[in-house]
Amino acid sequence: MKLKKVNKYIWEIEKEGKMNVPITIFASEPILKKIMQDKTLEQAKNMAMMPGVVKGIIVLPDSHQGYGACIGGVAAYDLNSNKGVVSPGQIGYDINCGVRLLVSNLKTSEFMEKREDVINELFKNIPSGVGKGSGLRLTVAELDVFWRRGWRGLLKKDMLRSKILRE
Repeated sequence: MKLKKVNKYIWEIEKEGKMNVPITIFASEPILKKIMQDKTLEQAKNMAMMPGVVKGIIVLPDSHQGYGACIGGVAAYDLNSNKGVVSPGQIGYDINCGVRLLVSNLKTSEFMEKREDVINELFKNIPSGVGKGSGLRLTVAELDVFWRRGWRGLLKKDMLRSKILRE
């Protein structure tokens, strides 16, 4: 696998072999070295071979080995052809499993003083683990609007606003 450095934070793996699209990796050199310690890039190549994949695979700085596709890998598929696929393995089963990058305006000393409060707030506000999340449940019709028009489409149709206000 040949990595090409585009700039300080962008790397590429050109389309080769059975790959349908190239791979772009966003990472500093130290983070790239961490990414290369497991099968993340091998799994990104597998993602690039999937039927119906379009444009390219993106590997984010927090990417790591998953159960078939790399966690933190991004792919888009052509849903208008018979070649598109749905791959639940690319979503990730272990949300909040150890992100390598977090940006904050806190100084280290400030964070250390408040770390317990910060961590508690993160766990309270970020769904984590199997079955976690909000109580918001969408109907099939609402999901259809969401997939076609996004959450703004739900707001325009006033489908989501009423559910949020009830919670």
